[in-house]
Amino acid sequence: VSLHDGESIGNCPFSQRLFMILWLKGVVFNVTTVDLKRKPADLHNLAPGTHPPFLTFNGEVKTDVNKIEEFLEETLAPPKYPKLAAKHRESNTAGIDIFSKFSAYIKNTKQQDNAALERGLVKALKKLDDYLRTPLPEEIDADSTEEEKVSKRKFLDGDDLTLADCNLLPKLHVVKVKDVMRRSKKLYLTMKCPALTAVS
Repeated sequence: VSLHDGESIGNCPFSQRLFMILWLKGVVFNVTTVDLKRKPADLHNLAPGTHPPFLTFNGEVKTDVNKIEEFLEETLAPPKYPKLAAKHRESNTAGIDIFSKFSAYIKNTKQQDNAALERGLVKALKKLDDYLRTPLPEEIDADSTEEEKVSKRKFLDGDDLTLADCNLLPKLHVVKVKDVMRRSKKLYLTMKCPALTAVS
């Protein structure tokens, strides 16, 4: 999906997610931006009633981003391409509700609902921050007598990007780009999410 000029790459988190997967797989691919206001006829005929991203393969059109991700992970598999699935199940659901909470907050027009929506968003961000700060099982030394430390990993599931990151990072980018802090200084002050601040 393109920006307002119809050519530059936009900030659609679903397109960015697939872009990241293909990039991490090391696949050579072309990016074709689409201005949704002036969608070409051939694209409209290819997947009527749907918005990009979508994938065509052997005459079949895939429009569901989750199905496209599954297809790419199965088709672009080892040994030629790296496996991107997360090792820890919890990594796949970390931050899963941030985008919906943010959308509800930023689109809200009822002043009386702001505080509750803001609390919901802050809670979701803090929950993700807690997950990022909690050591993964392989970071914990079972023989150590020291108190459990803060995780030193770079991403959700370790030091390498996974499908979980490809799903979450574009959504976090939208939250950052929309600059929710500009709308509410209180939210900025109450977040206090050190792990999230480190990756932003």
